[in-house]
Amino acid sequence: MSLKDLADSLFDRIDHEAARPVDLTRHERGHVQRVLHGVVEVAGFHEALSDEVITFDGGASGLALDLVPGRAGVVLLRDPLGLRPGQGARRTGRVASVPVGEALLGRVVDPLGVPLDDGPALSSARLSPIEVPAPPIMDRAPVIRPLQTGIKAVDALVPIGRGQRELIVGDRQTGKTAVAIDTILNQVGSGVISVYCAIGQRGDATARVIARLRKAGAMDNCVVVVAGGEEPAGLQYIAPYAATSIAESFMRAGRDVLIVYDDLTRHARAYRELSLLLRRPPGREAYPGDIFYLHSRLLERATQLCDAAGGGSLTALPIIETQAQNLAAYIPTNLISITDGQVYLSPDLARRGQMPAVDVGRSVSRVGGKAQLAAFRAVAGPLKLAYAQFEELESFARFGAKLDEDTRAQLARGRAVREALKQDEGAPIPVAQQIALLLAVSEGLLDGVALAQFGPVANVVMTAVADLPAAQEIARGLPLEGDRRAVILVAIRAALDEVRDGHA
Repeated sequence: MSLKDLADSLFDRIDHEAARPVDLTRHERGHVQRVLHGVVEVAGFHEALSDEVITFDGGASGLALDLVPGRAGVVLLRDPLGLRPGQGARRTGRVASVPVGEALLGRVVDPLGVPLDDGPALSSARLSPIEVPAPPIMDRAPVIRPLQTGIKAVDALVPIGRGQRELIVGDRQTGKTAVAIDTILNQVGSGVISVYCAIGQRGDATARVIARLRKAGAMDNCVVVVAGGEEPAGLQYIAPYAATSIAESFMRAGRDVLIVYDDLTRHARAYRELSLLLRRPPGREAYPGDIFYLHSRLLERATQLCDAAGGGSLTALPIIETQAQNLAAYIPTNLISITDGQVYLSPDLARRGQMPAVDVGRSVSRVGGKAQLAAFRAVAGPLKLAYAQFEELESFARFGAKLDEDTRAQLARGRAVREALKQDEGAPIPVAQQIALLLAVSEGLLDGVALAQFGPVANVVMTAVADLPAAQEIARGLPLEGDRRAVILVAIRAALDEVRDGHA
């Protein structure tokens, strides 16, 4: 090759390379100043974004949570992996995201979408930011459809609608998680997708919940997001937001979704720990000043969308734990003011064996009553009044006062209502059978049943109406009146007559 040919080839190569687009990506770098327990202070960042992912030399990563000029407080999401002062840090320009979509159904993942089960990696799932704005007002619709929990005390007296935010609150060991899990189990076959978010829970407790869901066949339409108590506080902090993004992806596709946060008390404690390490000013109970906003922006994402926005719904059941029945503590009062009602579980009722331990007097649903089935409304009104009167009379009767016949009848009716509201854990009851049992109680058909025999007799009543066309009609929303009411009462009375004849 001549010198001229070599020069022409060299210039052609230069022209070819010059024509290629140049990818100049600007990466702002900083260095680690301090490493604390789960928090790193990084100097040198001037344009970092809130919740931006920061990577460190050595493989660790975190979120930029505290931003001041020239410095950023970064919350670690994984083990620090030998992170120490002086190491380099780099902005990525992207916010924390989680995989979403149908690929997550039946899976157990952490808040970053990393599988915790034996399934394959979620490489094909699309990503969604863990924090997005709540749906605007114009995209929302009224809550008019019920979400059945399968729990008599809730469906009848504290009804929940699709798109509602209903708080589950109570002391330790009162059955809060059991109520939420039974609600998930009751969605099997209903088309509702469930998302269970475990925050700061023990590993064995979460494993038992997952085993229950698998045994009942609920995992096929369920996603479990886990940030255990042994995980860094940063991972626990983002867990409910990641779980909500997963749930929202189904809601945006027009599906009905139920999400359970178990529990937000531990979430608040994780955020308090991070805030104190970031040297933010502590407020009441040492929580930072934005603790209310922490949960309000989370729960505002639960809603019923209008038809133009897809018509999907996201129902939220946040769980919080109280101490010594103190509902006036900081986090409980915050959550009570944010949500649309609460199911209060009383430790006194739990000690007396009244399970689920729903305190009807302290529980309220500000939205779900409009979504309640017409048949439920027909029996729940008189039932709630009779139960409230019974509780007052029972406390009065303990003093040994002489009671007239009407008062004794009210006490008998109240005891029947209390027994009817008892229910075994993990055994959700279909709507029609719930209504039939409560109808029998409100009509006084079970007033004379001995308390020891009430459970078996109640099962007989519910079995008697299970296959009636009238019962299926009221389960579809038709009112409990006319021939339907008469047919159901005839079946109940016939079943009770058989029970009495069998004991005669």
